[in-house]
Amino acid sequence: MGKRKKQAKVLRIFRKVHRTTGALLFIFFFFISISGLLLGWKKNSNGYILPETQKGTTADLKQWLPVDSLHTIACTTLHSEVSPDLSLEIDRIDMRKEKGSVKFVFVDSFYEIQLDGATGDVLSIGKRRSDFLENIHDGSLVDDYLGSEGYFKLMYTSVMGVSLLVFTITGFWLWYGPKRMRKANKA
Repeated sequence: MGKRKKQAKVLRIFRKVHRTTGALLFIFFFFISISGLLLGWKKNSNGYILPETQKGTTADLKQWLPVDSLHTIACTTLHSEVSPDLSLEIDRIDMRKEKGSVKFVFVDSFYEIQLDGATGDVLSIGKRRSDFLENIHDGSLVDDYLGSEGYFKLMYTSVMGVSLLVFTITGFWLWYGPKRMRKANKA
């Protein structure tokens, strides 16, 4: 078999792998691309995707209330201002010293309560749509639904990462291979 025929055969194989991988994983790539696009815009969404971080009165931690007091205020606010039916389970506490504020992010429904670290005043009550988008993006949403303790997310991110690598390699070769074949024909 001649060199040109070998190159053409490799191109056909790469084209088939590229096409098949794309067809099989289309829906996953669709969700990853849309969620990734929205996540890229989260800080430029005027607070819709991710609530803007508010400014408290002081960055001096010595003047801040104890975390347990701030936690009590956040939990009371969630139940009185959003819904008494929501869980008070905390996903994380995000302290923004330089802004003088602290965010309590709740597991249930992706709500956050932002408080002034020194006074405990409520600065913002917001829905963190970005957290929901992140769970779509990395497969955690399905993992939580199935209760698979991270195994679906691990499998999903591995398959999608390897697929992206396969797309990159086969896509490059589908672009470069014909150029190489034309160059070899001219020589």
